[in-house]
Amino acid sequence: MNRPIAVGLLVLCTALWGLAFVFQKGAMEHMEPLTFAGVRYWLGSFLVLPLAIWEYRRRTAAGVTISRGQWVRIGVLSLAFFLGVWFQQVALITTSVTNGGFITSLYVIFTPLVTYIMLRTRPHPIIYLGAPMALVGIYLLTGARLDAFTIGDVQLLACAVCWGVQVSMLGALVRETGMPIFVSTINFFATAFLASSLAFALETPQLGGMIDGWIPILYSGVCSTAIAFTLQAIGQQYVPPANAAIILSGEALFAALGGALLLNERLPPVGYIGAAVILLTIVMVELIPALRGARHDPTLRESA
Repeated sequence: MNRPIAVGLLVLCTALWGLAFVFQKGAMEHMEPLTFAGVRYWLGSFLVLPLAIWEYRRRTAAGVTISRGQWVRIGVLSLAFFLGVWFQQVALITTSVTNGGFITSLYVIFTPLVTYIMLRTRPHPIIYLGAPMALVGIYLLTGARLDAFTIGDVQLLACAVCWGVQVSMLGALVRETGMPIFVSTINFFATAFLASSLAFALETPQLGGMIDGWIPILYSGVCSTAIAFTLQAIGQQYVPPANAAIILSGEALFAALGGALLLNERLPPVGYIGAAVILLTIVMVELIPALRGARHDPTLRESA
């Protein structure tokens, strides 16, 4: 797969995630956060399981094995994934879809930091311009203001840190193992198990609520879990973490559009400028390294 196709997959993933905020918020009218997360990820897990088994058998037949250290990292990745899901879902009870998309996208800042700390790799210099530009674009998208800070916004900040860990670790693991679908499926099952276990301990799951909320469950389980997270894992084999974070931060744009179209959360006039800045940033961080002749993993350089 070439880099432009991988970027296209990440952009599609971004659109599916952004629109998912609308369905995730709607689900809170019918069930509690952990209950919804558990059902969503059980559905997503079983949908991709056949592909994961096929991929694992194909790679192991080719002599590829997952080391003990990689299993440990997959475990840490799965925990970060679950916490990100939990913080984001519970936050949508008290914050807007637009704020949810904006604050979650702060992982555009956390991802390069996590990548440097954990992998000792430095991003291409264009990232130092692209990350702040993406944040400015996301801020303008909200009308250059945020509603009064709520506990939900604090939970979204924690979610952004978790997604920074997830984007950083996932890219390295799928490149090392060549098993993007298998690694994603492990994340899905771990999240489904943890969310369901905690739901029975902390919430009161009701079958009626799940039935009433079947549309949010269906969209979130199929589109934003089975499809979008799998596309992310595949695309990140060819796009470095810092670049991927900036591309994926475009979910704020689709969250704002979804909120405007489906929930009457109107996009302010200055928001269109923000949307343009986000799109410009995505193009810039991909185009400039290419024009400078960097062909393979141009945004990652080993630290001194």
